[in-house]
Order: sequence, then C-alpha cells, then structure tokens
Amino acid sequence: MLVLDNVHVSYGSKHQRNHVLNGFSLHIGAGEIGCLLGSSGCGKTTALRAIAGFEHVEQGTIYVGGRCVAGDGIHLPPEQRNVGMVFQDYALFPHLTAAQNIAFGLRKQPKEYQHARVHELLDLVELKELAGRYPHEMSGGQQQRIALARALAPQPAVLLLDEPLSSLDPDSRKRLGQEVRDILREAGQTALLVTHSEDEAQLMASKISYLKDGRLISES
Repeated sequence: MLVLDNVHVSYGSKHQRNHVLNGFSLHIGAGEIGCLLGSSGCGKTTALRAIAGFEHVEQGTIYVGGRCVAGDGIHLPPEQRNVGMVFQDYALFPHLTAAQNIAFGLRKQPKEYQHARVHELLDLVELKELAGRYPHEMSGGQQQRIALARALAPQPAVLLLDEPLSSLDPDSRKRLGQEVRDILREAGQTALLVTHSEDEAQLMASKISYLKDGRLISES
C-alpha cells in the first residue's frame, strides 16, 4: 500500500520558492497498479522522487507498506524505504549479465536464495534464455524486462516506474506495456507508474490519478 497525504515539495531559495507539489494526496491499494498522468512539469517525477526518498517533504506524510517514511519529523533514506524503481533508460550495469543484474540487489542474501530468486524472476519475465547475456546483446524491450526483474528481486513494498516505455517505438510500447502490466499483476506487486501518455496509462494502470500544478485534480 502507498499513501501520500497533503504532501508539499518545493525548490529554490528561502525567499523565492518554486512549489512543485502543493498538498498532493494519493492512495494506492495493495497489489494495485496506479498511474500519475499529466503534462511535463506538473510534478509527476517529483512525486516519485519524494516517495523514493530523493526529495524532502516539507509538509504532509508518506506511508509505504503501512510505515511512515516521510513527514512528522521522519525522513528515511532511500535504502530503508523498501521501494523499488525502474528508470526511463533501464540503468542496467553494462559489465554484468542479465542474471547478475537481477541478483545485484540480493548481494546480502545467501547464494542459494540468490540463485533461486534470479531463476524465478527470469521465468516470470520469460527471459531465461538471456541469463548469460550482457545488456548490449539485448533489445530495448528485453533490457526493460530485465530492469523490471531486478527491481522486483528484493520484493519491494512499492515499485515506482518513471516513464518506463518512453524510449521505445509505438508498437513496442504497446506490446511491452501489456507485458509489464501482466508481470506486475502476476507478482501481486503494488506499483506506481508515471507517464504523459493517456493510452499508456489506460493500458497499464487500474487507477489513474491526474496531476496539474502539483495537485491531484481527478481520478479514474
């Protein structure tokens, strides 16, 4: 579950603040795929960064999996929030194979668990045959699925996806959007997607929240 209540985030000097989130509130239920939809500069990415712990919340609270991670004098660092993230450019490590990329977030776990979890996730994203390949040997869609598997590996309470399909052509975006949606549903993963594309939002999300000037204006 993910809950934001009356969240405010701004940038700039003390005397000249740029208010990016202005009392933003959001509720994503357990296992639900939510989407923040809006034009550039409306506060979508700032909201993700605040949830992940990369931006300080000036007012309001953020709860991840029932635990307060920001607000009321609390600001947990990103590594303590149990939040996963999938980026626009995949951000795979070029010197690691697909299997090694997925295992990266499991370094503190026993080797047997790492092996089993990597195998499970490669099966989930249907890329077992690419376990030994490096990122430059994969297509964009394959890289995105490996990036998704890597983000799912530590079993985060919430998964954040920042314009995850923006670098793909329209046909690939539709196909991969369906695949990502199905993978998240099968995993029962609570997720929040950010996009400026209404088609993408309708395809992937079960709940769409429309953002304008840092505020929630409607939901569907």
